[in-house]
Amino acid sequence: MSRRGIILLLLWFVPLAAGGALAQDKGSMNPKPLPPLANPNDPDLAAKELFARKLLPSKGPAHVIGSYTKGCIGGAEQMPLNGDHWQVMRLSRNRSYGHPEMISLIKRLAARAHKDAGWPGILVGDIAQPRGGPALSGHASHQIGLDADIWLTPMPDRRLSREEREDMSAVMMVRQDRLDIDPRVFTPGHVLVLRDAAREPAVQRIFVNAAIKKALCREAKGDRAWLAKIRPWWGHDYHFHIRMRCPAGAEECEGQPSQAEDEGCKPADLAYWFSDAVLHPKPPPEPPKPKPPMTLAQMPAACKAVLHAGDAKP
Repeated sequence: MSRRGIILLLLWFVPLAAGGALAQDKGSMNPKPLPPLANPNDPDLAAKELFARKLLPSKGPAHVIGSYTKGCIGGAEQMPLNGDHWQVMRLSRNRSYGHPEMISLIKRLAARAHKDAGWPGILVGDIAQPRGGPALSGHASHQIGLDADIWLTPMPDRRLSREEREDMSAVMMVRQDRLDIDPRVFTPGHVLVLRDAAREPAVQRIFVNAAIKKALCREAKGDRAWLAKIRPWWGHDYHFHIRMRCPAGAEECEGQPSQAEDEGCKPADLAYWFSDAVLHPKPPPEPPKPKPPMTLAQMPAACKAVLHAGDAKP
């Protein structure tokens, strides 16, 4: 489907449930429009309501504003929906936009994974909304076009249909007891794909399930310096999350401090993630009160200009 066709389809976009837009959450073949906002200038209105209604990037050069969890991106570039070694999933989310350097990185990774691991191709999950910012569902991050989710499921050796892109489930890579990977599905090829991603100089962190980090520590051969970028984090058992550093010259971008350069493979480094409290958490005595959603006024001031800028040409 052409980009113009996708944009027309997304004019009938409907949000996913607020519980989270993860690899297993299905998209929609029959989305419906978001209703007009009764008062878009209400200072208490959640910023996610405003950014979700922008179906195209702002015109002008790419510029990143703010942090991964509180920011936006102007002049974002859309990841092409199909390439020789990639396909974009969950098109109805309209989250295939990122900084041009992120888009280039994903394309390089797809080619290198095919060459080094014999990977048929990568399935690309969420990057960011057309202008970044908070989303109606799912991620707290992915707001500045420098985060991207890559499915751990290899791409099939054919072009997926639109329905498959919305309904197909990613493959769980972690054993049911959560203590290690499932060797029936996690292969040496996965190690090479993650290695190729971590060896990209612009990549600062890659988030995976702790069981996958454990497997990488055990199975990585030769130069293992890239393991320092692989960080265990909750979830991430169906996909891995690439986080780029702030691009050179992006003065309004607020990056993260660099992490330690050791492999992170000592038993003490992983012990927390395999503790009973993490693997089998007890529910709190009282459900925590939801935090009020972030408003536009709480975001970097320049995000208001990005939100109200003219549309880039589709």
